[in-house]
Amino acid sequence: MKSSIQDVAQLAHVSISTVSRSFTRPDLVSKATRDKVMKAADELNFSISRSAAALKTGRALRIAVLISGRLNLWFSSSIMEGLNESFHDEGYDISIYRMSSAEERRAFFDMLPVRRNVDAVIVISFDIDSNEIRQLRSVDVPIIGINSSLPEERGFNAAVRIDDKQGSELAARHLITLGHRDIAYIRTDREVTLHFSVQGRFDSFMTCCKSNGVEPRVFVTDEGKNNISKVVTQLLSSDHMPTAIACQEDGIAIPLLFQLERNGFTIPNDISIIGYDDSTYARDLGLTTIRQTPVEMAHEAARMTLALIDKQPLDEPFKTFPAQLIVRSTTARLRH
Repeated sequence: MKSSIQDVAQLAHVSISTVSRSFTRPDLVSKATRDKVMKAADELNFSISRSAAALKTGRALRIAVLISGRLNLWFSSSIMEGLNESFHDEGYDISIYRMSSAEERRAFFDMLPVRRNVDAVIVISFDIDSNEIRQLRSVDVPIIGINSSLPEERGFNAAVRIDDKQGSELAARHLITLGHRDIAYIRTDREVTLHFSVQGRFDSFMTCCKSNGVEPRVFVTDEGKNNISKVVTQLLSSDHMPTAIACQEDGIAIPLLFQLERNGFTIPNDISIIGYDDSTYARDLGLTTIRQTPVEMAHEAARMTLALIDKQPLDEPFKTFPAQLIVRSTTARLRH
């Protein structure tokens, strides 16, 4: 049978309120009494309910995380890993709201004032408009962005982001410095407002190339099961193959590398490939890529979130993490 708070109080020879304070306000209980309560709780395998802790603090002990796209993507899963590591230790749960369309996003914000059951909202990699910001303000919870669009101008309380402009420029300049002029860029067909970060990468890459007299060919694929096969078909059906391919993310670059080699191309002798992320298998496969650190970004976003919940000021509420070019074996100087 499950032990109750009364059972712990009886075994520790203290009042029920002392047991409650030992869990929710340990600073108000002497160490000797607290140790006695914890020893009794351990023996009875007891833990105070989250509802009691929430009632005591006046908080929901829950963070809403709005995320677009699939949760099994490297970036998304890495962000969730970092957030969970930070929030779990502080007693907070994470409620994930996956935004597959602009309609789902609007429905979330329309219902949020009715729910009022979160202590903060974290928005990952997509844009929200001023009306949605006002809806959040009506609930009086902080909003924190991770790779979000114009967070300071939009009225976010805090944000962290990778410098996608810098990262894309590093990728473009690397290929141009190697002598490549016939460059292709492969991207997915995503709704811009739901995937702001990857749109920023594309825009910066194209701008950097054009300023250097290079006009990349753009190949667009969907996010279905055979999306890489489709883009390979597009490449093979074109008048000629590019000498270098830049990919929106490693999740495109890695399977593309395998499929091109299966079709008889040698990487990088025939085609150079560069990704973006430095994800799980990039090092093992020798993929040249742009490194970002989503777990570290998530830790920082969580730290900011907890400080804002506690009404603490932030020294640097809008923080940018630098991108880093990681040169490996999938890119090489153009052979004339």
